[in-house]
Amino acid sequence: MPHKPGNIAEVVSNFKCNADSSWFKAYGSGHINDTFFLKNLSVGGPHYLLQRINHHIFPRVDQLMHNMHRVITHLKQKVEAAGGDPFKEALTLIPTHTNQYYYQDSMGSYWRMLYFLDGARSYDIVTTNRQAFEGGKAFGKFQAMLADLQASELYEVIPEFHNIRHRLSQLNHAIAKGTPERLKQVSPELEVVRQYAMEMQYFQQPGQVAALPQRVIHNDTKFNNVLLNSRDEAQCVIDLETVMPGYVAYDFGDAIRTIINKAAEDEADLENIQLNMPLFEAYTKGYLKEAAGFLTEAEVLSLIKGVLLLPFLQSVRFLTDHINGDIYYKIHFEGHNLQRARAQFRLFQLLHGNADVLHQIILNEYIKCKGLLR
Repeated sequence: MPHKPGNIAEVVSNFKCNADSSWFKAYGSGHINDTFFLKNLSVGGPHYLLQRINHHIFPRVDQLMHNMHRVITHLKQKVEAAGGDPFKEALTLIPTHTNQYYYQDSMGSYWRMLYFLDGARSYDIVTTNRQAFEGGKAFGKFQAMLADLQASELYEVIPEFHNIRHRLSQLNHAIAKGTPERLKQVSPELEVVRQYAMEMQYFQQPGQVAALPQRVIHNDTKFNNVLLNSRDEAQCVIDLETVMPGYVAYDFGDAIRTIINKAAEDEADLENIQLNMPLFEAYTKGYLKEAAGFLTEAEVLSLIKGVLLLPFLQSVRFLTDHINGDIYYKIHFEGHNLQRARAQFRLFQLLHGNADVLHQIILNEYIKCKGLLR
């Protein structure tokens, strides 16, 4: 639970809003930033989300907010051109009185404010094929609407974010400085890393990625970053702070990481972690329904690589943070990051063992979608 700030009135007063600073509550389940829900002072007016940006993880807040504003503007234009509602199908940033999209308070913290999308909801765990299908549509449509936005227009707010070679280097640095107690705890996990490290560096091989375009992607496609309406239909993609250049396979892989797992991301009983193949098929159908029209064949072939990479990469990140003493991700108990790492390694191994089947599902669905587009 985020620490409630004592200077909320100061922060709210600097945004062009009608928020009630005396009534707010913590909101959401994010690992990085603190989010608060604020009521509108006017009955029937839109409510607000106020977010304290973790500027230790995002030190260039100006670049982060440039990216968010640029992408949101582009999305709203696309939604409006298609006859949709840009205030329901895209986020809306609230400017400050100086027409900036973030505010630094008197204690050095950075804040942004958005309209709260009333009636929409998110899920941490997917339970139905319909939810998975709609999640796939949401992220596929998100990428499709941004396909004509040049990646060069955005900053790389977290350099090497999905570069597994970089993440392995961070892990090795943590090992070199780690305490004997924590290093002993992670010995089995380090063996898994060593076994698959070279194979997972597909996107760092120039010959493999020469045909893959850099696109504007989300970079954090957990299923709870899609808002669904009351009928469980995709409405809006949220949490846009990591939107920056990358490969589409990263987004596809991270979404599958959170959708195909029958258990929670931090499941303690590894036997409960199993693959939900119907959810994988449903997500893939939804995604390619929206994305097949702009994807190249090389990108489609790379999607399975993202499916394998993202749980492996996330395992390495959780493991690194555990060895470092839990300085990046919020934890809820001692050893939480290690538990997360073990769960993600288990998921990775199951995906790796079923990679051929998963790849064929992707290809079959792509062929169907391309046939419908002709």
